[in-house]
Amino acid sequence: MEDQEMQLKVRRVSDKFTESMYVLANEPSVALYRLQEHVRRSLPELVQHKTDMQSWEEQSQGAIYTVEYACSAVKSMTNSSMYFKNIDGLLRQAISIKEQVSSSQGRSLHDVTPSPSPLVSAHMPNPLPHDLSSELSRKRTIDSGIQKEGGEKHSAGM
Repeated sequence: MEDQEMQLKVRRVSDKFTESMYVLANEPSVALYRLQEHVRRSLPELVQHKTDMQSWEEQSQGAIYTVEYACSAVKSMTNSSMYFKNIDGLLRQAISIKEQVSSSQGRSLHDVTPSPSPLVSAHMPNPLPHDLSSELSRKRTIDSGIQKEGGEKHSAGM
């Protein structure tokens, strides 16, 4: 019987010892020490990841701004087609006027009667009422006739 008692006592002691070891291994101070070790090992890597992510965020924000700016520029270019058509029309008018001027340089200045500018005509369908414009052209004809007569008298007197 002593053997059984002894075995029971040994078993109790070993169970108590195992329980004590288990409590010591899982004691809060030991757990906090293990946690501190883990943080010390992994924190520098986490900080590096954080700074990398912030850098990538700044770069992506810059790229997003650039893309948005480019998109707005393209949209404004598509909206400007009517302005380019207007410029094209004005350039064609200017070329036409230059050709008229260069062809009329061979003629004398008195033979050419001034006409309203095509640019004004293009933007305003009829800048003057019909009777006023005919009156103005008649006055120009009379004035040019007076200038011709005055020029002949001056040249004859000298």
